[in-house]
Parts: sequence; structure tokens; C-alpha cells
Amino acid sequence: MKIAIVHDWLVTYAGAERVLASLINIWPEADLFSVIDFLSDQDRAQLGGKVATTTFIQRLPKARTHYQRYLPLMPMAIEQLDLSGYDLIISSSHAVAKGVLCGPDQLHVSYVHSPIRYAWDLQHQYLREANLSTGMKGKVARMILHYMRMWDQRTAAGVDDFIANSHFIGARITKAYRRESTVIYPPVDTRGFTLQEHKQDYYFTASRMVPYKRMPMIVEAFAAMPDKRLVMVGDGPEMEKARAAAAHAPNIQLLGYQPFSVLQEHMRNARAFVFAAEEDFGISPVEAQACGTPVIAFGKGGVLETVCGLDHAQPTGVLYPEQSVASLIEAVQIFETYSPRITAQACRANAERFSQARFEQEMRQFVDLRLSAAREKRQPPVARPAPAAQVTQTVAPNELCARVVPIKSV
Repeated sequence: MKIAIVHDWLVTYAGAERVLASLINIWPEADLFSVIDFLSDQDRAQLGGKVATTTFIQRLPKARTHYQRYLPLMPMAIEQLDLSGYDLIISSSHAVAKGVLCGPDQLHVSYVHSPIRYAWDLQHQYLREANLSTGMKGKVARMILHYMRMWDQRTAAGVDDFIANSHFIGARITKAYRRESTVIYPPVDTRGFTLQEHKQDYYFTASRMVPYKRMPMIVEAFAAMPDKRLVMVGDGPEMEKARAAAAHAPNIQLLGYQPFSVLQEHMRNARAFVFAAEEDFGISPVEAQACGTPVIAFGKGGVLETVCGLDHAQPTGVLYPEQSVASLIEAVQIFETYSPRITAQACRANAERFSQARFEQEMRQFVDLRLSAAREKRQPPVARPAPAAQVTQTVAPNELCARVVPIKSV
């Protein structure tokens, strides 16, 4: 059996690429396809050294650093990948990977991190954050996203089975594609984040500094709580806003980008991990719990499935209702009041529900079942002799003995 794995684009090793790495662990013989592939040697090692077959966008100017500008071309590009020789196609998609062309004798299973966020329910938020709400550029952006939305919905018909990375994304799939999905939570490296029961007196957060992560908001909240120490790891476009908010707050330490070992050590020793994004799943809160570290998170999106609130028998954190400074401050105060109820062991046990081994086992079982069902469906029907013709007549009860069908001699 020939297997193809399709990914959107390969430029860095983040959450979606961790899923891809596990898919390659399950099917190491698979061929890899992607719109572009500019992975470093270090990141490629996580994928078993595989190099993707790419599209024409790989050769366009500045495709390595400004690939987002080629988004309008990506639907056409992904459709140019020739997968006609493969029996099984597995796409790992948050943009265009699920749109590959396939035939009726091929099984296409799509693991969806999200339908294209900026083309569906988050369109207005993305346009605001990119300063494209008004003007001619804004009109052009809306036209492109309208086209992407229609293409995304149409290509859903080419997928045999959808797998969602959370029930939250499963609801998005139903809304966007009118299709059902099976939830298989993504893999989290729970072995790389070990349990630490004794905590130090500081709060910790780590993320890329992009608008939807709300990192400056976290800084503002702790600037208003000078008696509580915050350590923040991460870098990106919002770093200057975070620095400005922390300018007169000696209790806040901005470390910028740090290697994994530093991030891990801070996460293991923190009193709690602070999270302010609305994520499709959210790997960082699970990694924190794997360290035995409770989570204080904005209560929307994937964290509702990965963090057990105070109403749970074995709580692992506090969920706050609004993405605001006031709501986060209140959540920290609630956490300090009820933190004795949250144990490091409960956090670790909850994180184990999302381990890499569990993901790979569930994915393999799901695909094997679908392959078996597809094979049975393709089997030709067994030829059976036609039954002798029978004539059934409806007769009134009092006529049964009176009517006789004459037998003609041969």
C-alpha cells in the first residue's frame, strides 16, 4: 500500500508539525508533500529527515519568509500535487492541505487543526489585527478570503473522514463543512515535561508574541499586582507592547526567546502557568500540567477540554471568563484562595490523557478500521444462482380450497 502525508507548509517546528512527526512515526514509509518546505536540518530531524515534495510556490521570490503573501495561490498549488498513485492519503490541515485531489478508490483521512481560521469565524478579528478592516487593501483581502472560504467548503467533499483535534474544532468542522468528525487529541510530549511537586513563588507564561496570544494583557495584569512575580518567555511582534507594559513593573521578568531547557525548567518550578489565548487545542497548558503545574487560562476553546476547573473532582486549574486584565486578576486571586485543592499529581494524571503514545495508537486504529471498511466496500458481490420464480396471489380465505391451478403435462 502506498501512503501519502500532506502538510500545509513546512517553515518551522511547532504544534502542527508535532502532529506531523507522529504521523510519520506511525507510517515511516509514507511520502511527504507540502506547499513549501524550508525546514532547518535540526527541525527536519524531528520528521525522520524526510524532505517534502513541494509546489511551484517553493520557487517564487521570498517564499521562505513571506509565504503568507502567496495564500491566494495555495489552493491551485495544492491541487497540482499528483497523488493518483497512492492508496491512502492523510492530510494534516489548518489551511489548504485537505484540498488535494483524490479519486474514488483512494482513502483520504484529514486531521484538521482548524478550518481556515482567517476565512471563517475569525475573519473580522484577523482583518482588524492586520489593519485591513478598511480601505482598498481591506476590500481586496475580503475578496480573497471569500474565495478561500468557497474553495475550502467545496474541497471538503473530497475528504472521506475528518478527524478534529478537539470537540471545539469538531463544532467548527460541522459549521463550515456540514460534516461529522471524530475527535483525536493531538500528541503532547508528556515524557519531556517531568513532574515537579515542589514549586517556587512565581507565575510563568510562554508563547509566541502574536496578537491573539494576548501576552501584553498578561503583563498588564501582573503590573497591577506588584506582590506577584511573573516570568515570561517568548518573542514576536507584540514584544514591544509587552516591554512597554512592564517598564515600571520590577516584579515582571521578560526573558525573550529561550531554548527548550530554560522553558522547561521555568514551567516545572512555577506556581502556575498563565494562558490568555483562545486556542483550538492549546499544547502549552497540557505541557504545564505534565510538570504538575496548575493552569490559569481564558475559559474558551480547547482549554475547556484540557484543564479541569474548580468544579471538577480533581481540579487542575482556574478558568476565567473574559480576555481582560480585570478577569485575569480575579482568576489569580481565586487561584491563590483555592490552590490547596489543586495537586501536582492530579495535573500530571490529567496531562497523560494527551500523550504521544495515545495519539499514535488512536490514529493507527482509526485508519486501519477505515481501510478495512473501504476494502470490504470494494469487494465485488458474490454471484449466487437466481431463485426460482414464484408467483404469489392474494386470495380470499373462502376461495383457497375452491381454486386449483391446473398442471399441464409436458
